[in-house]
Amino acid sequence: MRLENIIRDSGVIEVKGRLDIDIKDVCDDSRKVSGGSLFIAVKGHGTDGHQYIGKAIEAGAAAIVYEEDCHPERSEGSVTFIKVASSRHALAIMAANFYDNPSRKLSLVGITGTNGKTTTVTLLYHLFMEQGYNCGLLSTIANYVGTKRFETANTTADPIVINSLMAQMVDAGCEFCFMEVSSIGVEQERVSGLEFKVGIFSNLTHDHLDYHGTFAEYLRCKKLFFDNLGPKATAITNIDDKHGEVMVQNTKAKVVTFSCRSIADHTCRVLEESFEGMLLRIDGREAWTRLVGRHNASNILAIYSAAMALGADPEDTLVAISKLEPAPGRLEVMNGPRNISVVIDYAHTPDAMDNVLQTLRDIDKGKDLVCLFGCGGDRDRTKRPEMAKVAEEYSDKIIVTSDNSRTERTEDILDEIKAGFGPEGLAKAIFIPDRKEAIRAAIMFARPGTIILLAGKGHETYQIIGTEKRHFDEREIVSEVFKQMEITEK
Repeated sequence: MRLENIIRDSGVIEVKGRLDIDIKDVCDDSRKVSGGSLFIAVKGHGTDGHQYIGKAIEAGAAAIVYEEDCHPERSEGSVTFIKVASSRHALAIMAANFYDNPSRKLSLVGITGTNGKTTTVTLLYHLFMEQGYNCGLLSTIANYVGTKRFETANTTADPIVINSLMAQMVDAGCEFCFMEVSSIGVEQERVSGLEFKVGIFSNLTHDHLDYHGTFAEYLRCKKLFFDNLGPKATAITNIDDKHGEVMVQNTKAKVVTFSCRSIADHTCRVLEESFEGMLLRIDGREAWTRLVGRHNASNILAIYSAAMALGADPEDTLVAISKLEPAPGRLEVMNGPRNISVVIDYAHTPDAMDNVLQTLRDIDKGKDLVCLFGCGGDRDRTKRPEMAKVAEEYSDKIIVTSDNSRTERTEDILDEIKAGFGPEGLAKAIFIPDRKEAIRAAIMFARPGTIILLAGKGHETYQIIGTEKRHFDEREIVSEVFKQMEITEK
């Protein structure tokens, strides 16, 4: 594509060199540059791409994009230099232009919020695939172009990956794309230049303060997603959350509300619930779902609301909802000997763990409930004692262990969690740093009929200790312990 077309509407201040040249690809990583590349130097949180302009030129870059207050050492020769107000913003716009703005050719649905994003986009993807549409998915668990799976690294990928995948969706005949939108992704302009047809707000609770610094800044970044929606879009918001109305107060999009507790455009009531699922009344119609938990009733209502905004038939949508399976690692139940149930869930915030533990307590009030959890290293430290308080409130026994400790000492993380327990919590808590041993102990010493929640890992099949990413699949560990118990008890 011609460089002059790629840089359109990207905030260009000055150009030195030719614009009538062909660009082979767009890169923000100098290691990926080759002959004919456009290299965009972005200031990151860990490194500054401007330091690698020389390497990009040596690798054959045809053009360099740099930020207004930076002054590249080399600006001569055949390389075109383009000064922009914000290279991060330019990256998003130029990536979209390079791939011919694929989001405009799809019905793009984005969801933001602290909890429920993965569940909602994954179920929306399966809902519309079930009804015969070809769809794309961009999520924490995986990215899909139709039925073709691509691995994912971040909740919201970088603009080059996003637009590349969306271009593949367009080529594959996809009509819809369902996408998780993180607060960090919004703040870093990874979704700038995308044209959303529907935006959904799920909820806002304690998370990512290690990055944003304050809850107010976290809220601002979430809200910015809705502020940027166009007048042809629909903004769907959960008014059961106290921030639901704030999110859409400045949006130009059409506002649609949903609620499981009060009057709204779309409403839901839980009529029955068990480990097998829930019977719901949605907008006056009854529907069964295999998902468990009242927080999932809200997720189902968000899905239904989005389907209505996209023009789906209400009856067909409810029938399709009844066939949906839970997203991997979300209240995933494994039953074993002695009537012990192990529940694997991604809950890694105080609110998410509160929802899951409350669900498990409500479904089986008389059973022992064991909560096993940890907290990620190099992440928001303020939520660690809050997680302890939630576990103490609902659990009969608590096992505190590692999560992805990363470069922090696991023992230091456990100490910060321990500080959140009151006397009652400390009396029923044990601390086992090795997560595999902690899971084994939770199951082996459980009384018959116990429910054990393994919180925090969910769909993840790895554990990060130090800088090493190790294979770690809780399903495999649970299955192994169950088999040992069966052999022992024969």
